Amino acid sequence: MDRLAYTALSATIGSAQQRVQLTNNLANLNTVGFKMTSDIQHSAMKIEGFGFETRYQPVIVGAEETGIVKLDPGAYINTGNHLDIAMMGEAVLGVQSKDDQSLAFTRRGDLRITSDGLIETGDGDLVMGEAGPVSVPLGQIITFGTDGSIFARSTAGVDGVQTKVGELMLRDASQTALQRRSDGLFEPAGSQQRGADFASGPKNISIQTGTLEGSNVNPVLSLVNMMDYSRSFEMQIKVIAEINELDEKGSALIA
Repeated sequence: MDRLAYTALSATIGSAQQRVQLTNNLANLNTVGFKMTSDIQHSAMKIEGFGFETRYQPVIVGAEETGIVKLDPGAYINTGNHLDIAMMGEAVLGVQSKDDQSLAFTRRGDLRITSDGLIETGDGDLVMGEAGPVSVPLGQIITFGTDGSIFARSTAGVDGVQTKVGELMLRDASQTALQRRSDGLFEPAGSQQRGADFASGPKNISIQTGTLEGSNVNPVLSLVNMMDYSRSFEMQIKVIAEINELDEKGSALIA
């Protein structure tokens, strides 16, 4: 009986991380540029030691890849705002984290200009250029080129005359696995140092202006998976409760 209870309890603990991941995905269903992480899978590992060879412990398969983000595109939303951008393909935008000022990457493109002339995302992370945080002249109209170039145009100047004032830090992540950080931003998987950069991949990088990318979470599939996990949890708890009841009855008969 104890072996059966141990197996049911191990399965319950092992699937907890999957439920946390799924809950996080559902919570960010409407977050701009949110990316799901790779599905966590479990395998049974034999527990060595004395006794019968019947006890196995669930372990995460590919634990080093937990948190790898999927850069599949989400739904594109046309906003008409010239400061909104959507990254095409598997491009990511370099930002400076508001929490620890380290370099990180994101797909969030709802940009705005601060009172100091810096560009930041809707979450408050500073947008990076190749030489540091991007700074633009205040009081001018700021637009972006499809290659990430930043242009400024005076509201009192000649129509159509634009001046290039910077360039967004964009990277093609088609050849680089990115993992989610605790602040929700991305960094190269397996990075030994926080704030690490990576070489851009071979694909052309482009952005679309006046557009935002939504979350790539599939709400229907996520809800179905949540129902499956809930039913599995209830079944495992029921098995543990029945085992406890059988043990109590067995003890009563012996007494």
